[in-house]
Amino acid sequence: MSDPRLSALQTPCLLVDEMRMKRNIKRLSDRAMRLGVSLRPHLKTTKSIEAARYVLADGDGPATVSTLAEAEAFAGAGITDILYAVGITADKLERVATLHRAGCNVTVVLDNAVQAQAVAQASQAFGIAIPVMIEIDSDGHRSGLTSGDPALLEVGRIVDASDAVLCGVLCHAGGSYDSVGLEAHARCAEQERCAVVDAATALRAAGLPCPVVSVGSTPTAHAAQDLTGVTELRAGVFVFFDLVMAGIEVCQIDDIALSVLTTVIGHQTARDWTICDAGWMAMSRDRGTANQTVDQGYGIVCDEDGVVIPGLIVRQANQEHGVIGRRPGFQGELPVMQVGTRLRILPNHACATAAQHQRYHVIPDASDGPLQVWQRFGGW
Repeated sequence: MSDPRLSALQTPCLLVDEMRMKRNIKRLSDRAMRLGVSLRPHLKTTKSIEAARYVLADGDGPATVSTLAEAEAFAGAGITDILYAVGITADKLERVATLHRAGCNVTVVLDNAVQAQAVAQASQAFGIAIPVMIEIDSDGHRSGLTSGDPALLEVGRIVDASDAVLCGVLCHAGGSYDSVGLEAHARCAEQERCAVVDAATALRAAGLPCPVVSVGSTPTAHAAQDLTGVTELRAGVFVFFDLVMAGIEVCQIDDIALSVLTTVIGHQTARDWTICDAGWMAMSRDRGTANQTVDQGYGIVCDEDGVVIPGLIVRQANQEHGVIGRRPGFQGELPVMQVGTRLRILPNHACATAAQHQRYHVIPDASDGPLQVWQRFGGW
């Protein structure tokens, strides 16, 4: 039976299942506790003050962000311990200093001497001891230094000799997204752990401080068996999960807490297509499952209550039109969906889909509770 609370919503719009979201958060929070590390959740997926309250154990942090716009919004809501986990550029350091003056401790990330010199100069110019983490590369996925790279000690010494503060090292095992299953992710997690612990050891052996050793990706966070030498764990998409995470077996389809509500607006009967009003402007162009074992198109189709309809995916997307069709190889019966039928689409990539919307419509854990509306923000 359709949820009457959704009937007043205009489509397409973004839905959050509070029950699933809370279950996902508890799962990783409990893991962090068992592994003996603190959890510094990444807020880039939700970009929402209300959603952040669910994942921040103490209300004011610790937190991770991917843009200074996020840092500014969360700082304005009273979050005072933020890691800006993208390599810093010199032109952004004045904004970092402004956040510090307002009472928010923002840590920046770098992996080269040019960035280190910029932070050193800014710390002196602004009279603020800017906290610094050095990024470590564990798998060649993106940025960072290795424990054996002479640049690691060079960068550390530049920071340590300045008015800035060398806080430690961090790593993001982005390569884990290309692995499937718990055992593979556990190997990635151990590789990640060794990379940051070795880097921390190298810094300390050179007489440099390294109190914080930080790791984090959603796959490795859920698979790590031993985090000896690590102090904190970071992850972001675990709050909602998505089809990419389900495809690499970090979660089940039933764990996905984010969906797009859409309405059937027409049919192409000869092609066995149903047309809905959720195109790529609602779903994003992310096709993160395209190279996985199961290609989910632009998303899995569910009924209005969120129950998966076997054999249906969004096969293609135009700007405002989604084309729902039979999954390749599916031979079963498909339901007849009249014009006006409401459906939910589960996204490939929760971060990308959420970024297309200005707000969440939250289906509360309590079955008789009213829908909540959480504003979200974007920008850099």
